[in-house]
Amino acid sequence: MKRNLSLWLGLLAFAVSPAFPQAAVNMGKIHGHVTSPTGNAYAIGTVSLSNDGGHTLKYTFPVDASGNYSGEAQAGTYALIFRLPSTAPGQMVDQVESVKILTGQDTAQDIDMSRKEFIDSLPEETKKQLEELKKKNADAMKTNQVIKNINADILVVLQDFKDAAAAKQAAATALGAGAARADLDAKEAEIKAAKFGEAETLMLKDSALKPDASVLWAQLGQAQMGLKKYDEAEASFKKVLELEAVSKKPSLANQGAANSGLGEINARAGKVPEAQAFYDTAAKVDPTKAAFYLTNEAVIWSQMGNGDAQNAAADGAIAADPAKAMAYYLKGQALVQKATVDATSGKMVLPPGCAEAYQKYLQLDPTGPFAGDVKGILDQAANMKIDTNYKAPKQGKNK
Repeated sequence: MKRNLSLWLGLLAFAVSPAFPQAAVNMGKIHGHVTSPTGNAYAIGTVSLSNDGGHTLKYTFPVDASGNYSGEAQAGTYALIFRLPSTAPGQMVDQVESVKILTGQDTAQDIDMSRKEFIDSLPEETKKQLEELKKKNADAMKTNQVIKNINADILVVLQDFKDAAAAKQAAATALGAGAARADLDAKEAEIKAAKFGEAETLMLKDSALKPDASVLWAQLGQAQMGLKKYDEAEASFKKVLELEAVSKKPSLANQGAANSGLGEINARAGKVPEAQAFYDTAAKVDPTKAAFYLTNEAVIWSQMGNGDAQNAAADGAIAADPAKAMAYYLKGQALVQKATVDATSGKMVLPPGCAEAYQKYLQLDPTGPFAGDVKGILDQAANMKIDTNYKAPKQGKNK
């Protein structure tokens, strides 16, 4: 009977025993962040829990790329040990004493090696190196903030340039369809002055903060051109070319913009050979925008009343991009100035190449902004009809 009672008590004990280890009930969590002596996050290493002064590491958790760690451990009081991959066995980089992990709770515990207590424990040479590193990091952060602000300013300036280009339409929208021409012109000039003025202010500030960035001088020159400050713009564009000449990573776009800007400045000063040379250089250094630069050149010569230079620039633009309608219009516009009137018929006689250029413009852009004017000119010409099969001549720019 005694034996059966003992067996029954044993079975009863087995029946009421928990189905999982007792230790699992007493588990808690821990997480935290590891900061280096420089104040940055440690992206490597391990954090361990020890209850014998670091001799035995009962739980170890990896530090992730953001400097964070997390894990699970049995409830208790531990020393928190931080080690790097290079830390010798039995040694540690830092520790935090008396860290309590409570059952069912998540304990937050950081390891901050930028604290004064830790820094004071370092050798004098190490502290000196640390101060130098902190200074470099601070300078780098300051530089990064400056660059961030400059990039934001560049976006504003680019939008200013777009707004200035659309100033005529903005003026018409603001004043309404019945506005007088003088009022529209004044409003357009007001919008342009405001936009180019803001761009100039921002780029003057930023080029002073980072004078070795050619893009800032290029933007500054463009703003000054818009404000008709040609002497200041010339100095800015020359600064671009000076910086680009010694740059380890030269920018063809900045070189092209600077040469194009100098071309316009010389054109407006009546210096034809010099202007043409700058525009040609812009097209050569940045061939992807050659048609753009040379078309702009033709526009400037049109404004200056130089038909021959306008025709030569238009030829260059056509050679760079035979599908650019505006270049054909500018060529026709340059040539039509030499049109004559037939004494017998009284009809307009267009010079060679003029009708073909106008026909090509209509072929490429039949509803373009100048289509009506072009058709009117061709209608006035003797026995002239539009030839939609005209092919652009395969010739280069001839100045």
